[in-house]
Amino acid sequence: MHASDLRVALFSGNYNYVRDGANQSLNRLMGYVMAQGAKVRVYSPTTSTPAFEPTGDLVSVPSLPFPGGRSEYRLALGLTPGARRDLEAYQPNLIHCSAPEFLCHGALKWAEKHGIARVATAQTRFETYFRYYGLGFVEPSIIRLLTRFYNRFDEVMPTGPMMVDLLRSYGVTVPMSIWSRGVDHAKFNPARRDMAWRRSIGIGDDEVVVGFLGRLVLEKGLDVFSDVMAILRERDVPHRVLVIGEGPARQWFADRVPEAVFVGFQVGEDLARGVASMDIFFNPSITESFGNVTLEAMASGVAVVAARTTGPVGLVEEGVSGILVEPGDNEGYAAAIAGYALDAGRRQAAGEAGHAIAQRFHWDRINQAALDTYLRAAEKRTQ
Repeated sequence: MHASDLRVALFSGNYNYVRDGANQSLNRLMGYVMAQGAKVRVYSPTTSTPAFEPTGDLVSVPSLPFPGGRSEYRLALGLTPGARRDLEAYQPNLIHCSAPEFLCHGALKWAEKHGIARVATAQTRFETYFRYYGLGFVEPSIIRLLTRFYNRFDEVMPTGPMMVDLLRSYGVTVPMSIWSRGVDHAKFNPARRDMAWRRSIGIGDDEVVVGFLGRLVLEKGLDVFSDVMAILRERDVPHRVLVIGEGPARQWFADRVPEAVFVGFQVGEDLARGVASMDIFFNPSITESFGNVTLEAMASGVAVVAARTTGPVGLVEEGVSGILVEPGDNEGYAAAIAGYALDAGRRQAAGEAGHAIAQRFHWDRINQAALDTYLRAAEKRTQ
């Protein structure tokens, strides 16, 4: 089987209406498989104000604003009759489900009924989200649901080895192959560092910048980040905070990190400049299965302090390109950041090492691995 034989139907809860690392990766993947000759049709909620143009034919599915104060996201109402008719007319020979939500459950059931090859990506730690909203008690139930969901696929594509191990520990038994992440090296590199820009936003050349990059939502570890900054202030560790991103928790975060400069949502060259102008990138989030932002910081030559969890493990070389700390150890985070803040030579060496490691991650090679998984799953269904 060749790529040109594939007719892929991708199901996503957020393909392009809010920009994030997960959906940008999906758009890159769809662009790559289309370039190799595959047909692609995407089913997702849409809005009148998309964050960016979608890659491939996008079919809008009915949805409602997500409950719980997160109305910027949409909750698809499953595989509705209209979407099902479109899918049957398209006649895919492979479905790709990107998240364990109603739409993907409907698509999975449809594929099972018709004997269609089915692949899922595991690119977000959904089971961890609930603890940030006072619902941590449901996490075991969510894990059981996730396990049953993934075991219904021909193959699952986690983002790294630790994510594979985690899913195996949950009881996922189907074949797995890694779909990692790449980085745009022309954009994210140390040459983008801009001291004049730092000065223009009120940061001095001699100030050590601890950076945050991501959506400003609680599940990104904003509470841990702000608590660690408080420890640094108490210990008189000199630092400034640079926050790149927007989200509903912005004011909550700003109130807790008074030394922060907020530059809002950034894209393109502006984003690359902001990341490279950090001195230390701090990522305490435990919800990512990979963490594109960590790789972008490494490619930009920035020392990394991050949680020892599914994203950074296997990406950050501990003690070389950064320091990994057990989740919940705020004192450990503070000590790691202070060590870099007070030692410019060590900080520079870590940034240079991270830049070198990041050179291994290229989108075409990574997306070819996903395409190989597509072909393998589709071929099995034709035998």
